[in-house]
Amino acid sequence: MKLCLISVIESMMLSKNEILKEIRKGNLKVTPFDKKNVGPCSIDLRLGNNFRRFKSKKKMFLVNENVNENNFSQKFNLKNNKFLIIKSGELVLGTTLEKIKLNNSICGKLDGRSRFARIGLMVHVSSSLVQPGVNNVQVLEIINLSPFTLSIQPGLKICQITFHKLSSPANYNGKFKRQTQP
Repeated sequence: MKLCLISVIESMMLSKNEILKEIRKGNLKVTPFDKKNVGPCSIDLRLGNNFRRFKSKKKMFLVNENVNENNFSQKFNLKNNKFLIIKSGELVLGTTLEKIKLNNSICGKLDGRSRFARIGLMVHVSSSLVQPGVNNVQVLEIINLSPFTLSIQPGLKICQITFHKLSSPANYNGKFKRQTQP
């Protein structure tokens, strides 16, 4: 009988101590940073003021690699004391207040907060990965899956980000590497 040894490389999620250590070393930067937003293995991110709402058109368009949401949506900003109204079933793009900068040995993952998911508020449809080498705000795909209209305000701790060490250095050079707007 032969014995096979299989090597498995696991991604390591950073704990609070490791997150703070990577921040001190300059491998991970969150701007603006508030240590109170660091949890046991994540950092809470706040809703920014920049949004993009889809135009109401009953038109079909081709989905391909060149799709550009700017062609069928409009950008707007909210003041801190104003609220974003999201109708049931509506998708709105928004940004985090915080800018995330990662070196080439760390990636991140965005997740909604359970308190909001329980009322049907989602923060990303399917793009939770924060690539290594980025220096940007995170664009949130905010959708209201509840049966009622929701009202949210810039500054709300809307999501959290976890960080993972990569097995080897990598660097993202795509068009969203330094995004500042939804």
